[in-house]
Amino acid sequence: MNLPVILRILGVLLMLFSFTQLPPLLVSLYYQDGVMYSFLTTFFLTLLSGFVLWAPVMNNKQELRTRDCFLVVTLFWTVLGSFGSFPFIFTASLDMSVTDAFFESISGLTTTGATVLSGLDTLPRSILYYRQQLQWLGGMGIIAIAVAILPMLGIGGMQLYRAESPGPVKDNKLLPRVTETAKALLLIYISLTMLCAICYYLAGMSVFDAIGHSFATVAIGGFSTHDASIGFFDHRGIEIIATIFMFISGVNFALHFYAWEHKSYKHYLKDTEFQFYTALLVFISVVTVFFLYFSGTYPLSEAFFRGIFEVVSISTTTGFSTDDFTAWPTFLPFLLFYMAIIGACAGSTGGGMKVIRIVLIIKQGFREIEKLIHPNAVVPIKLGSQRVPDRVIESVWGFFSVYVMAYMVMLLALLSVDLDITTAFTAVGASINNLGPGLGEVAFNYGGLPAAAKWILCLGMLLGRLEVFTLLVILSPHFWRN
Repeated sequence: MNLPVILRILGVLLMLFSFTQLPPLLVSLYYQDGVMYSFLTTFFLTLLSGFVLWAPVMNNKQELRTRDCFLVVTLFWTVLGSFGSFPFIFTASLDMSVTDAFFESISGLTTTGATVLSGLDTLPRSILYYRQQLQWLGGMGIIAIAVAILPMLGIGGMQLYRAESPGPVKDNKLLPRVTETAKALLLIYISLTMLCAICYYLAGMSVFDAIGHSFATVAIGGFSTHDASIGFFDHRGIEIIATIFMFISGVNFALHFYAWEHKSYKHYLKDTEFQFYTALLVFISVVTVFFLYFSGTYPLSEAFFRGIFEVVSISTTTGFSTDDFTAWPTFLPFLLFYMAIIGACAGSTGGGMKVIRIVLIIKQGFREIEKLIHPNAVVPIKLGSQRVPDRVIESVWGFFSVYVMAYMVMLLALLSVDLDITTAFTAVGASINNLGPGLGEVAFNYGGLPAAAKWILCLGMLLGRLEVFTLLVILSPHFWRN
């Protein structure tokens, strides 16, 4: 374990993170909401802590090893999540426990969108802004910035970039150097956010709401500045804008990068994952609209817009709402929840198992059927014209196995603290898939859960954000052996 290098990186990241307290501090000053000192205190504590970690090892130039990357990434999310909880703890009007503050911070940074807060419409504006900003940073900004600054520390960044996103992610290195890759992705991310905010504003949102909701939309986070979420605005144009940008943000950012560089959009239609992602959303939307209309829940136009919005929101693991989908008839609530398990595309800001893994699992299933019929046949698995190595298929099945086991263990843990089966099952799914809303007691808010359940769900959020393996590697005894 290369502890000096790890401390040096963590110290720099903490010092950088401290400056994210300044925008909400300015918001507090502007609105005079009395929370300024919470952010000011957090700024100095975080900056000082980062400096204390960095200063003794600032001249250490050793290389970052692969095993160290897993620890850096895990500490990155847990430590920043801990310091990110300070404004919630220091704001007396919120009266939040350490458990609730950490839950809210981790939920924001992992773009889960599960909240323990209620009465959002009456909370200080700076706190509302801070929650939205946490999601935006967690969506892609933080990891892109982290990768970009590593070469400045004399350490190659690609190891960390891969550690954060294990598994079959296309085009991990879009440009010759990882720093350039991070900057390109960050530029696309910022541009989408700005465009989304402008569209929201032109559709009728206030500047404050437009910025806040653009953060959560492009990050696929789902936090809102209102208890009623997007439904607060009761505006068809806003719902359409949200749907479009949730869909775009759920697409692999490598495809956006290619479109950005080559001014061409044909590659979207040729990408297997994008094809499946789009077809699945269209199919589930048709099924949802059909059942909402013929069950008499809504007239056709209302069923069309509400159905499509909720399908895209839940399927991309955003978690915005215009309606209580948990009260929809027949199997629809569970259908949408299962869509969140599939999630968005790899390389996007969304959660879930990722569409590409589902595609490969399906293809592997059909290959096994064909090999039963023709035992001696050689049946390759392809994505488009590219053959997928068997090692990748094995890693997908390994991920699926560990995902299911982690899900079951956390489900049993929640049942042990007296949660009912529907609440426990969907709370675990909502956390490990970084969705936010579940069913039962967690349809709208997690504040009523026992403290033990919240800590279990925090682990689930981290597992989901780190795609299970990165965090489980740290928990393995083999990791700590020389």
